[in-house]
Amino acid sequence: MNDPLLDAALGARQHAFAPYSKFQVGAAIEDSSGHIHTGCNVENATYGLTVCAERVAVFKAISEGVRQFRRVAVAADTDVLTPPCGACRQILWEFCGDVEIVLVNPRGKIETYQMRDLFPKPFDASYL
Repeated sequence: MNDPLLDAALGARQHAFAPYSKFQVGAAIEDSSGHIHTGCNVENATYGLTVCAERVAVFKAISEGVRQFRRVAVAADTDVLTPPCGACRQILWEFCGDVEIVLVNPRGKIETYQMRDLFPKPFDASYL
């Protein structure tokens, strides 16, 4: 793809643990120093304990001490590109703010958004 972030998201998708839905998703998040952190979805038989790729990537980065991010890529094998779910949008907003979100599929289709466009009226610490 010529973009390390998109390549990382597509690669992370290959590690997804999705035996129930068969819906493999990969995510990659670029921090402010240019380092890329990846995540994949991890399903559980109870479904409610499943964790999305975007949250795995954010939590991995946070656990490594990262606090500032530039952009996020989400990769799924769908013709209509897959945006983050509502829970992931909340996490992305709280930890990444109004970052660039790039959606991609393995066939090279790409769409780019700002987080504020995907999550127009977020709940955050300003309400507390």
